[in-house]
Amino acid sequence: MKRIFAWVAAMVLTGCFATRVRGQNSTLPNSTLPKWEVGVSGGIFIYQGDLAPSIVGSYKPSLLSVGGTVYADRIVNRFLALRTSLTVAGLKGDDRKYDAEAWRHARALRFHTSVTELSESFVWNIFDNNDGNARTRFTPYVLVGVGYALLGVHRDASRFDTAYFGAQSVVTNGLKTDLATKPPQGVAIIPVGVGLRCMVSPAWSVNVEGVYRFSSTDYLDGFSKVGDPSRNDHYYSLEVGVSYAFLKGDRTSKCPVMRE
Repeated sequence: MKRIFAWVAAMVLTGCFATRVRGQNSTLPNSTLPKWEVGVSGGIFIYQGDLAPSIVGSYKPSLLSVGGTVYADRIVNRFLALRTSLTVAGLKGDDRKYDAEAWRHARALRFHTSVTELSESFVWNIFDNNDGNARTRFTPYVLVGVGYALLGVHRDASRFDTAYFGAQSVVTNGLKTDLATKPPQGVAIIPVGVGLRCMVSPAWSVNVEGVYRFSSTDYLDGFSKVGDPSRNDHYYSLEVGVSYAFLKGDRTSKCPVMRE
C-alpha cells in the first residue's frame, strides 16, 4: 500500500511541475485553451468495511450519507488537468441493518464518521476537448490522485452481546482491543474515479462522477480486530455537479460545436 501511495504521489508532483513549465513557456498566443475551471458537486457517500456485509458497502438507504465537493482544475492541455478538491461528507455503518446473519445482529456495532478531505488528482479528458470547443457534447473522463482526510470517528459498541460470543472469545477480545485503540484523526487516501461531462455551453458543464477512495486504515469505522483486520476500510461517492471554465475572449456566448 505504501508503494502505491508513493507512486501516485510522484505522478501528481510530476504533473504539478509540468503545469508550471507549460505556463512559463507557452508558444500559443492565440490559443483559446482556458487555464482554470471550477466546480461544485454533491451526492451520496458510501462506507465499505467490516460493518458492511456487501461488496458495494453500506447500501441501505438509512446508511447513505450526503456530502459535497468544491474543486479547481488547472488545465494543462486539451486532455489533461490537475484538480485540487475539498470534500466534506459523512460515513455510516450499523450491523443491525443487516439481520440475515444472527452473529451480526448480536455484534450490533455501529458508527458514524465525519470526513474532510483534501486531494490532488490528474483528470484525463478522453475526448481531448478541455478548450471548450467541444467536438462532442458528452465527454467521459477518469481521475486518479492522492489526498488526506481528516476524520471524526464516533463508534458505538453498547449493544454488543457478550453472552452470544462468550467473554473470552476471539470476537470479544478483539472488541476490547479496538476500544482500547484510539481511532485515527486523519488518513491518507488514493481517489480513483470516472465521470461524464455534458457540455451546456463552452463554459458551463454538468457532471456525473463516481470516485472510490482507497484508505490506509482499518479504523474508518472505529473497529478492526473485532472484524477482519487484514482488510482496510474504504469509501466512495456518487455525485452530480456543475463546472465553469474561464474561457479566453468572447467565446462564452457561443454554443458548443457538435461532432457530426
